[in-house]
Amino acid sequence: MEVLRRRCPWDAEQTHRSLVQYLVEEALETVEAIESGDLVDLREELGDLLLQVVFHAEITDAFDLDDVARGVADKLVGRHPHVFAGEGVPSDLHHTWEQRKALEKGRTSALQGIPEQLSALARAHKIISRARSRRVPLDLPTEPVTAESVGAEVLALVACAQASGVDPEQAVRDSVRTLEAQVRAAETAPAQDR
Repeated sequence: MEVLRRRCPWDAEQTHRSLVQYLVEEALETVEAIESGDLVDLREELGDLLLQVVFHAEITDAFDLDDVARGVADKLVGRHPHVFAGEGVPSDLHHTWEQRKALEKGRTSALQGIPEQLSALARAHKIISRARSRRVPLDLPTEPVTAESVGAEVLALVACAQASGVDPEQAVRDSVRTLEAQVRAAETAPAQDR
């Protein structure tokens, strides 16, 4: 990549922003390879995704690939004291992970750090997961469902929305904004109100 940045005009002119489309594309192609179960394809797509990491690390003088690798290794060690520091295994690993991450990043809300660019459905899932792991007191359904029933019901709702002239993505996005407001209200409510 260092040679390409010096000798190839296209590679030399790329920036972090100009590469975003390729990063997203390669991540989605990796997802497709995982879903197909084709391990040869998966190996190739992981390589393409890794290329994006290498490319971004080469663009800047602020850090290099070793810094990126060291940073993620340090993060994993710090978030796994039950593995690396002799602590007992927590009863709720997801909660403990989220607590450590929030402390490490100085986050005061379950909503901080959730990408706005996620689809409405993915963002709703992340907000609910984060709220539950951070134990934000919300009244959320907990009835067990199967993956098949979720898929079928979501598709049925999308079909009904389309037949009714409703944009399902926008409808979920609007509901996500309501959910975000509920999370904020629950996080700022006095302890006796929780």
